[in-house]
Amino acid sequence: MESKGTEAGIAAMAACYKGFDPAAYLQYNYTAPRADFERQDSIVPWKLGCLHRAFTEGDVSGEVLVDIGSGPTLYQVLSGCEVFSKVLLTDFLEVNRQELKRWLQGQGGDSIDWTPYLQHVCKLEGRRPSAWTEKAARLRLVVSDVLPIDVHRPQPLARDALPSAGADCLVSSFCLESVSPDFPAFKRALIHIQGLLRPGGHLLLIGALGESYYLGGPGIKIPVVPLDEAQVCASLKESGFTLIRLEVYVLPADMRVGVDDVSGVFFVKARKD
Repeated sequence: MESKGTEAGIAAMAACYKGFDPAAYLQYNYTAPRADFERQDSIVPWKLGCLHRAFTEGDVSGEVLVDIGSGPTLYQVLSGCEVFSKVLLTDFLEVNRQELKRWLQGQGGDSIDWTPYLQHVCKLEGRRPSAWTEKAARLRLVVSDVLPIDVHRPQPLARDALPSAGADCLVSSFCLESVSPDFPAFKRALIHIQGLLRPGGHLLLIGALGESYYLGGPGIKIPVVPLDEAQVCASLKESGFTLIRLEVYVLPADMRVGVDDVSGVFFVKARKD
């Protein structure tokens, strides 16, 4: 059982997210300069490159890919949707799940145009940028659902959401440190999602380094657990993962645009023991 202090901390974090604005969050983080596909040192192309390599090295395989805490974003599964036949997107917030569903159902009214992202990943795959329409169709085909998740619960997803053996791969971007009130809660959340993964399955984890807050909308300041590389590596080991690779991106000065105080980003490829 979690202590009353822990429960209060988690409840306080949930309260912070009540005013979360998907459109503002996307504008802050997924447009230039952070998403400048002409710049090699822009953060979004770096993340897409890490994911592309991880999904195409040949060891990440299976049927089911689960994205833990998708938020209102799709970029984290653009490479994985070519490897897996079933992709589950998940988020705690209904506003984010609705944002994802609008794009998947082709309803229009999206808060961001994902076309440049699709085109960039096509280039990474050695395909023509014009193949982005095929990739979009593939993504809409293999995403089987957009589900609620709570990483602070020992069973974060509904019990019938996954095969009994678990998912073959998990990807998660900027979720665990952004929804946890403190470092112990972050580590517990990592253990909880580990339980969704089959033995030998892979975790691809992207997260913030040295970040204490970010803006989830105008005037919505959300606290973040500041992490360093050593904490990330130790947490993975304690949670039953073997680290395969850790990559670090340091934000250039002009990427520090005032919507957070992040100093860097980590990418982890790990395997469940």
